[in-house]
Amino acid sequence: MITLNRPPVLALLLLFMSALLPGAVSPALAAGKLFCCNDNNGKQVCGDILPPECYGRAYRELGDSGRTVRTVEAPLTAEQRAQRAAEEAKRKADETTLREQQRKDQALLNTYGTEQDIEAMRLRAQEDVKKSIKAAEVKITEIRAQRKKFENEAEFYKKKKLPPEIQKGLRDADNEIKAQESIIEAKKLELDIIRDKYDEDKRRFIDLGRRTILR
Repeated sequence: MITLNRPPVLALLLLFMSALLPGAVSPALAAGKLFCCNDNNGKQVCGDILPPECYGRAYRELGDSGRTVRTVEAPLTAEQRAQRAAEEAKRKADETTLREQQRKDQALLNTYGTEQDIEAMRLRAQEDVKKSIKAAEVKITEIRAQRKKFENEAEFYKKKKLPPEIQKGLRDADNEIKAQESIIEAKKLELDIIRDKYDEDKRRFIDLGRRTILR
C-alpha cells in the first residue's frame, strides 16, 4: 500500500510520473484509483487501498481524473442511528398524514359542489336533530300528564301507604322523564358537533378553492 499524506494534486503528479517511469508506483495508482480521508489531526491521507487511518471514517474514492467518483459516509454511532430512525419514522408519519388529508380533501370536493351545498346539508342535518328534540319534549309533556293522574290518586293516600300500582306509576314516569331529558341533552350536543363539522367543511372547501385559483 502507498500512503500519501499530501493533496490529491500531488498524487496525480505521481500518476503522471508513473507514465514516464513504469514500475515507479503501484499499478492501482497508475490506474488512478485512490482513497482519501482526513485523519485525527485533520490531515488528508490517501492510498491505493483504504489507509488504516480511514477505518471508521468518511472517505472519498478518486477517479483517474482526480475527481471524486464516490463518497462513503462514516459508520453511524448508536446515537446517530437512533436519530436517523426517528427522522425516518417522522417522515413516514408526515407522509401518512399528508395522504390522509389529501383523501379527506378529495372526499370533501366529491361531496360538495358549492358553499350553498354545504349550508343545505347543514340545515338538513340540524332539522333532523331538532325533530328528535321536539319529539322528546312532546313525550315528556305526555308523561307528565300521565304522572299528574297518579299524583291526583296519591292525594287520597296522604296518611296511608300508597298502593304499589301508584308507586310504580310515579316511579316509571320519573324514570321516563329523565330518559327523555338525557336524549334532549345528547341531541343538543349533536347540534354543536354538526355546527363545528360544517363550519370546518366550509372553511376547508373555501381554502381548497383559493389554492385552485392560485395555481
